[in-house]
Amino acid sequence: MDDKGLVGKISVSSDSVSTLNSEDFVLVSRLGDETPSSTNNGSDDEKTGLKVISEEGVSFKIVGNGSEQQLQRELEDVLMEPSSAEARLGSLAGAGDQSLLPNTASPVAPGTDPLSAPAPKVEMVLPVQTAQESELNERSYRGDESSSDGSPGSPIPDEDSVVFSQLTYLGCASVNAPRSEVEALRMMGILRDQCQLPLDVTLSVPGVSEGTVRLLDPNNSTEIANYPIYKILFCVRGHDGTPESDCFAFTESHYNAEIFRIHVFRCQIQEAVSRILYSFATAFRRSAKKAALASQQPAPLTPDSDLFTFTVSLEIKEDDGKGTFSAVAKDKDKQSFKLRAGMDKKIVIYVQQTSNKELAIERCFGLLLSPGKNVKNSDMHLLDLESMGKSSDGKSYIITGSWNPSTPQFQAVNEETPKDKFMYMTTAVDLVITEVEEPVRFLLETRVRVCSPNDRLFWPFSKRSHTETFYLKLRQMERKERKSPSTDTLYEVVSLESETEREKRKTTASPGIIPGGPGSMVPSPPEDDEEEDNDEPLLSGSGDVSKECAEKILETWGDLLSKWHLNLSVRPRQLPALVRSGIPEALRGEVWQLLSGCHNNDHQVEEYRTLITKESPQDSAITRDINRTFPAHDYFKDTGGDGQDSLYKICKAYSVYDEEIGYCQGQSFLAAVLLLHMPEEQAFSVLVKIMFDYGLRDLFKQNFEDLHCKFFQLERLMQEYIPDLYNHFLNVGLEAHMYASQWFLTLFTAKFPLYMVFHIIDLLLCEGISVIFNVALALLKTSKDDLIQTDFEGALKFFRVPVPKRYRSEENAKKLMELACSMKISQKKLKKFEKEYHTIREQQEQQEAPIERYERENRRLQEANMRLEQENDDLAHELVSSKIAMRKDLDNSEEKGDALNKELLLTKQKLVDSEDEKRRLGEESVQVKEMCRRELNKSESEIKKKVSIIAEYKQICSQLSERLEKEQASNRSELEKIRAIVEGCDKCSSLFNKEGRVRPPAKAPPPDGGDETDEEKEDLKKQLREMELELAQTKLQLVEAECKIQDLEHHLGLALNEAQAPKKTWFNRTLSSIKTVTGAQGKETT
Repeated sequence: MDDKGLVGKISVSSDSVSTLNSEDFVLVSRLGDETPSSTNNGSDDEKTGLKVISEEGVSFKIVGNGSEQQLQRELEDVLMEPSSAEARLGSLAGAGDQSLLPNTASPVAPGTDPLSAPAPKVEMVLPVQTAQESELNERSYRGDESSSDGSPGSPIPDEDSVVFSQLTYLGCASVNAPRSEVEALRMMGILRDQCQLPLDVTLSVPGVSEGTVRLLDPNNSTEIANYPIYKILFCVRGHDGTPESDCFAFTESHYNAEIFRIHVFRCQIQEAVSRILYSFATAFRRSAKKAALASQQPAPLTPDSDLFTFTVSLEIKEDDGKGTFSAVAKDKDKQSFKLRAGMDKKIVIYVQQTSNKELAIERCFGLLLSPGKNVKNSDMHLLDLESMGKSSDGKSYIITGSWNPSTPQFQAVNEETPKDKFMYMTTAVDLVITEVEEPVRFLLETRVRVCSPNDRLFWPFSKRSHTETFYLKLRQMERKERKSPSTDTLYEVVSLESETEREKRKTTASPGIIPGGPGSMVPSPPEDDEEEDNDEPLLSGSGDVSKECAEKILETWGDLLSKWHLNLSVRPRQLPALVRSGIPEALRGEVWQLLSGCHNNDHQVEEYRTLITKESPQDSAITRDINRTFPAHDYFKDTGGDGQDSLYKICKAYSVYDEEIGYCQGQSFLAAVLLLHMPEEQAFSVLVKIMFDYGLRDLFKQNFEDLHCKFFQLERLMQEYIPDLYNHFLNVGLEAHMYASQWFLTLFTAKFPLYMVFHIIDLLLCEGISVIFNVALALLKTSKDDLIQTDFEGALKFFRVPVPKRYRSEENAKKLMELACSMKISQKKLKKFEKEYHTIREQQEQQEAPIERYERENRRLQEANMRLEQENDDLAHELVSSKIAMRKDLDNSEEKGDALNKELLLTKQKLVDSEDEKRRLGEESVQVKEMCRRELNKSESEIKKKVSIIAEYKQICSQLSERLEKEQASNRSELEKIRAIVEGCDKCSSLFNKEGRVRPPAKAPPPDGGDETDEEKEDLKKQLREMELELAQTKLQLVEAECKIQDLEHHLGLALNEAQAPKKTWFNRTLSSIKTVTGAQGKETT
């Protein structure tokens, strides 16, 4: 089988695994994991839970980090054979991704023949060690088999295993519930917080179920402790977003199952926790290589002394309505149990050894159940164990488990079987026997019949249990072959065969069946290809819808939406034609809200947030249907995931919102379709619009009267459009309600591929609920040729299986929707058919005999009475629960009242102290006010003095300024006079220019008159010097005046600063509200 085929689809995410036997383990779903996440439409790369299926049908589910592709590669590495895994790891190492790859170095010990050396051990090291370190670890850990004595201090040879480094051992503790995830997480948190001396260790996890988990010293690889895989019960990791997210733990049975212990570890690299969980998952399954060898080689013949006989009896008990469970009767003729539908049940297994040396049964490893016979191990479902232990006489070992038949896995054995028919049921019990190497599974197949809960059980029954004899052949192992050398005698299983199988083998003499281990008792049928057409119906939520769309179509829709947003009250004209072609997937969320009128729904959003906080009377029905809704879609398949959580809240909110209708089956499918395109608040608003404005809720009212009217309309349309198919249905007795109920109640969302479902919702929101008739007629018309050739049962099966599968391809779905859109069904015609229906109903009621009418009315009243009694019981239960809650609240209130009284006394004492402090502060404030008044008066007097000084300074400055201006004016007038005199004198004018400057000397004048000219020049120079001297004095006086002005301004600034300084003290700031006068005076000063 190809290794890639071992990787299955994404499955339920969880953070814990629990072993069942050497081949299977189940997952305990995450508890209270409310970590919010963004809503996605189920993209594969955001899902981290993988389901792995081995060749033997073994399945395990686990959670890791990273994308689906990364996890798939990692799981392929885990499942590969050593040779292929080695090649795979070599190619990965060559790609350069070294951080999380297994180290496959396999040095040969000195003195060992390389050809006879043991197979290389896959060693998972985080982070990657150097080549020298890896070689040292290999040599110290592998050792020589002959020199190993199994002591804790010496290197231990081991099977192929995965080694993890950089781990810290936080300690261990005893637990009472070894399979409880809540208890394990609680102990994990306690040990993580209280650990004072953590121990660095290396963890070795085996790759097969017969191996042993070992704790090694990271320095010299010596063994510290070991735990056989068959004694490990449970493995769990911390939840994301909590301090324990980097921790993991496992529980193991200690001292012959009398004590259960939990061991807690912390990983320095958080991402490695998921890898460690993968390795535990691999260890929990049987080695595929060993099983293949066992199937190829015949079992060695052993003496009769190694044959052990066991008698295993099965007893089924049902709730008798009196608080106890009574054994189910068994038909002595048909050898079948008679079960009643809907009743809680218990499975009781009695195991008794009848021959050979007594083997001690240590514990029950798991109790499993599955409908049918010859079922695969992966199809078995774990039951909750209630008790296990020896009987009072010590001869038998009794295991009791509870069975809730209403769970989806057991739906097949909770539905009434036809008269004179029966079905098979398979029960398995896995036992850990002290001296046997691996767990032993006893498999019981029995017939059952499921009848109505009201049937009475007084017809001929005999014994109440089903008994089977098993022959267990064991072989005593040599000491060197044992995994645990400390045990004196240890057997391995050669074969396990039931009396029925032995008789069948003798009669048929089939050479192909060779007894093998416990896992090979029932041959597994070949798995069908998913794409093959078979009798299995198409799962809801199937099909991928691509968001890719032609650019031209997106542009057309973009233009339409931009125009539509301008006036949302009027739909664009071209909208219906575009919707008939299908809304682009990327725009569906927005367009659906606009079509339904939910574009402005703030009040509905607020109402939704209030509704989800209220309790719903239909909570159990909603919870039951959530797991059945779109199980094929990644967004909704994870139990407790974001999709199922949002879907639960929408259905719960609507059941509270619409009290008349509440929650009805089928609503969850429609809500899931809406959730794939919009947030849950908007999805709730659109759901309300479809139910109320589009008339879907009318189908659920008045005992589905409107739904029956739709069936009548559909049959009348068939009579008109497809008369030959209508006549055929009349001949075989097939009525519309037998095949079209889901079409109307779920709007085709329950069984058909998503591409077709989304297109139908497009048309529904655009044109109304009448499009269901178009789609129904198109389906019938395209399937007419096939349906005419079927009988009653064949037609029902055809509607259930082939019809939905036919439209898995987009091409077929498009053709169907084109045909549906091309069919013209007028509202006038539908109204006419509706009137015909009501007329016929009235005639039937008139023609109906009074007794029949009264009987029908009586049945209706009985149903109403039963419903009211149920509601009464629910209300009584709610009343009792509310009383208990009120009692608890009252006790809490009394405790709070006592605490508040104590707090009140303390507050009163504080109030008295505060009043004393207030009086003291009041006296101080009076003193401060008096001191402030004195300081204020003092400041006012100083301010007045300074104001007078400033006024004097201002007056002096103004006087000096006026004097300076007068002197400047007189100097200017004198200069003008001198300039006029100089200009009037011919001699002077020749010596001075107009600006008053001396002209350059001219040529020498004639000799006569030279003396007179010199004298005049000397006079003028003398006058000029006097004028310059006077001008210099004037300038000096001006400078002195300016200096005085600056000095006065400086003094003025100092005075202002001193006047304003008191205002800036803490004292004046405190009393500024009392003395507003200071502010006014400050403004005057400024």
